Amino acid sequence: MSFTLTPRGPFSLAASVRFLEGFTPARYAGGGPAVLRLAFPLDGRWTPVGLRVRQDADGVVHPQVHSPGDPPDRDAVRAQLRRILSLDVDGSGFAEVGERDPVVGGLQGRYPGLRPVTFWSPYEAACWAVISHRIRITQAATVKARLAERLGTPVELPDGPVIAFPGPADLLRGVDTLITMGGLAGRKPEWLCGLAAAALDGRLDGARLRALPASEALRELSTLPGIGPFSAELILLRGAGAPDVAPRHEQRLRQAVRDAYRLDEEVDDDTLTRITDGWRPYRTWVSLLLRTWREDETGELSGRRGRRPAV
Repeated sequence: MSFTLTPRGPFSLAASVRFLEGFTPARYAGGGPAVLRLAFPLDGRWTPVGLRVRQDADGVVHPQVHSPGDPPDRDAVRAQLRRILSLDVDGSGFAEVGERDPVVGGLQGRYPGLRPVTFWSPYEAACWAVISHRIRITQAATVKARLAERLGTPVELPDGPVIAFPGPADLLRGVDTLITMGGLAGRKPEWLCGLAAAALDGRLDGARLRALPASEALRELSTLPGIGPFSAELILLRGAGAPDVAPRHEQRLRQAVRDAYRLDEEVDDDTLTRITDGWRPYRTWVSLLLRTWREDETGELSGRRGRRPAV
């Protein structure tokens, strides 16, 4: 099965692949910059599907869909991939934000065509939030990958298999694995099972979360087991792909704003609101570019120390 996606506004699949290669939770090692290889449980149905995605010289995106079972619903796969690559958002006005704000313009020039690449689903983002709670990000990525190997489903692509993260029913059936597996101490197995149940109930449906006012969606997500304010923002922005929300609980974003705008003081709520309001209606997109830039400049995730960055 195959279909096409035509981006509205600049989009680079190669930039998306480069982002994933540096995004620790993804543990991504794909087919080179020209091809994106991924597998995930299909939202709501939770049957595993795999995709091999490329982009032609005209910018059109060409996914090929593979499934270990019956052919999946084309529209459902299309909708999920569009959200994952932020192609469900009209990006034709993004350049105007850079014209208004030279810092944003500098980021757009440094990362041409980069849009947020989300977790494959809000459910997976929520699981990552629990897995990574109070442990190093590299350790959490190892735990997540091991969980996928034990409970997930491999999907054969023409150039080799990709393992889909376990769907919520698979996670619940594997509760004994969660309890005995290293890296999931304390209440994490209980919280993961609670998130799986919430996903089966539709409480982690991306379209529904996006349709709610952001404040309401964040309040609702904060009631899920193991999910606090920071994690709720992660799920809404990096799971459901809400394009225009400024994170309030992400300290590294405040540090990036301080450095990029060369501020002498720490970024308080009023300053953050004043600056991020200028990024509308792409506040999530600019936040991602800022975080990516700061990590590239400082090497903060790998422990490297870098110079004070400037855009």
